[in-house]
Amino acid sequence: MRREYGTAGVLALAAYFRAAAYFGAAYFSAACAVHVRTVRPTASADAQAAIGAMLTRSAADWNRGDLAGFMSDYARDSTLSYVSGRGVLYGWQTLYDRYQRVYFAPGAQRDSLTFENLRVRLLAPDVAFATARFRLTRGDAVVASGPFTLILQRRQRRWQIVHDHTSSDPKP
Repeated sequence: MRREYGTAGVLALAAYFRAAAYFGAAYFSAACAVHVRTVRPTASADAQAAIGAMLTRSAADWNRGDLAGFMSDYARDSTLSYVSGRGVLYGWQTLYDRYQRVYFAPGAQRDSLTFENLRVRLLAPDVAFATARFRLTRGDAVVASGPFTLILQRRQRRWQIVHDHTSSDPKP
């Protein structure tokens, strides 16, 4: 059965649907806004500064031959992950042992470490994503360099690395 509404009926029906759409959209927007977590604009700058200072200190520890100091920025647990061209390592102790064997062995020539082009992005108030480049030099020669990505978590008021993915630039 087909109904005839006339002009007044059609206009009333259109107004009804417009109001329902408006209030539905407003309700949906309000419901979604409740679950949105905002990060203070200065929080990102604070994280950039804190993580930058941490990496500067970390490079100084490396250059002094202080492996324990260098490793203090990594989360000291078995869930730490490190990815490089050689594969994936898990756990703080495993990574410490690798650095000890490869870079800090007695009699090994240690190169000078610097970090460049750091960019930090907060993913949550206590989780950050950082990208940068490392450079190892021996005298004036660059021995190794490349980009890296860190995922850091703020634990007990300090940032700690929970994941490190380091790549080496191709050899010339």
